[in-house]
Amino acid sequence: MIGDHIWVQRSRYTHHGVLVGESSVIHYTGELGAKSDAAVARTTLDAFLQGGQLRFRQHVERHSVEDTIARAMSRLGERSYALTFNNCEHFATWCVLGASSSRQVENVGRLSTGTVAAAGAASAGGALVAGAGAAAGLAGGAGTMSGLATAGSLVGGGAAAGIAVVGVLPGVAAIATVHAILGDDEAEDASERQARRVGRTVAAGGAVAGSVGAVAMVSSAGAVAGLSGAGITSGLAALGGAGGMAAGIMVTAAAPAAATLGLGLLAYKAFQALSTKSK
Repeated sequence: MIGDHIWVQRSRYTHHGVLVGESSVIHYTGELGAKSDAAVARTTLDAFLQGGQLRFRQHVERHSVEDTIARAMSRLGERSYALTFNNCEHFATWCVLGASSSRQVENVGRLSTGTVAAAGAASAGGALVAGAGAAAGLAGGAGTMSGLATAGSLVGGGAAAGIAVVGVLPGVAAIATVHAILGDDEAEDASERQARRVGRTVAAGGAVAGSVGAVAMVSSAGAVAGLSGAGITSGLAALGGAGGMAAGIMVTAAAPAAATLGLGLLAYKAFQALSTKSK
């Protein structure tokens, strides 16, 4: 409807504007990475979409259609584009709500925070292995195997299970990050909400796949294959490279988080693209 906040998926980002006529949009023009000449302009809907699928973001508490269009018109010709605080999404939300916000910018912050949290959790997993066993430390095979065995005993397993256990906290942190980025939002249309659900679901499976994959990596990476004591220490040393087994523990602890973030966000984008093509 006229006066609505509209958006379209571009290859690497979403582009936003305000529909001010049956076939015209006011938005910040210019492409990402080439915004030096960006300006608030009125263009055709086709020029805005560039072949993409038109999407609507509904806002329950918002300005009237007349006020929204007047606000958009009042900024025609503006050349104050700034990616982090005055981008196309900031402009569209300001027109409709009277307050600027950008989920794209917020999600970058959430992803950064989540990545740091997952890395911290991976470090905590390494510390758990280093201090949990009868033989402390990660410098030698005895300390590593002892710590992994203790961690694995938490789920009724041995050292191999311990490899998966140290990845639990990073995986949980990554799942929380995906849920923050792809949380359900009634303002979005049905296909966007479904794409977000798919992303959240796949993320949970990614955490499990990452844990299984971490064990498989250790089993196959070293000079001694398998999950015997020699196989585990050899695999961890190979994965850790110059950092040795301590670094190998960090790599395996980070695997579930990487799989969660990567698969969840990839599934979201893939389903989003598929739903667009089907329309």
